[in-house]
Amino acid sequence: MRHLIDPMDLSVEEIDKLLNLADDIIAHKEKYQDVCKRKKLATLFFEPSTRTRLSFEAAMLELGGNVLSVSSAASSSASKGESVADTVRVASCYADIIAMRHPKEGAPYLAAMKSGVPIINAGDGGHNHPTQTLTDLLTIRREKGRLNDITIGFCGDLKFGRTVHSLIKALSRYANIHYIMISPEELELPEYIKEEVFEQKNIPYEQVRTIDEVIDRLDVLYMTRVQQERFFNEADYIRLKDTYILDMPKLKNAKEDLSILHPLPRVNEIAVEIDDDPRACYFKQVLNGKYVRMALIMTLLGLADSVKE
Repeated sequence: MRHLIDPMDLSVEEIDKLLNLADDIIAHKEKYQDVCKRKKLATLFFEPSTRTRLSFEAAMLELGGNVLSVSSAASSSASKGESVADTVRVASCYADIIAMRHPKEGAPYLAAMKSGVPIINAGDGGHNHPTQTLTDLLTIRREKGRLNDITIGFCGDLKFGRTVHSLIKALSRYANIHYIMISPEELELPEYIKEEVFEQKNIPYEQVRTIDEVIDRLDVLYMTRVQQERFFNEADYIRLKDTYILDMPKLKNAKEDLSILHPLPRVNEIAVEIDDDPRACYFKQVLNGKYVRMALIMTLLGLADSVKE
């Protein structure tokens, strides 16, 4: 029985196989509509989510399966003090596979130790978000045609952004990735990520303060929210917030084939005027998330090879 807790749980070969399967689902949706018939997915979400929870549920339904859902801690026995271990043991009596989001880092790992069915980490605190990483990889590959030889800029909250941490780790296994970190000093990438990924693997990276100084070099721009609550004082936030809003003037010197990604939700860090630009990929990214989760559910249930040509 396999679980997916960390994007590094998957080898490069396994990731490529998942992305290939997602591509085939996109091209031949009708082949997959009954793959998970009579199978049940439980979505255990102990913190708010729109895209990730709906994406998992849509994925299972489109595979012909059924969904059991816990949409918040308040609507579950966690509000009565039930432990993660007990909740998962109960859910695994009802479901064939579980997608779990939890505010505490490491909770899905504990769940995997106690569960009788595969566990998919749908986000744990500021730690990991492996299915968002698969979504990002699929989007980059579909837009650029490759996952190597890319210059990627990560912009915004790089300190607390679990999607950023997961994608940096996953991309580090592909050749010739050049990383550019764009953030205020207060929200720089954590030292442990720099040491674990860049220093241990001898991967070069740059750290800059503004989008403008690097936009002309980027193949991919990965935007995130700069969150007011992360700053120690209001004055610093007000001083810096507009620096990290992507608008049409900031794209003036960008490549024509730049791909703009964002894990969403967006607040104001990407101007609405960007949405109709062909370089905006964040809503394609949402749709890709459904397909890659379909591929993952099939794989963890051992059904990936059951589809007939």
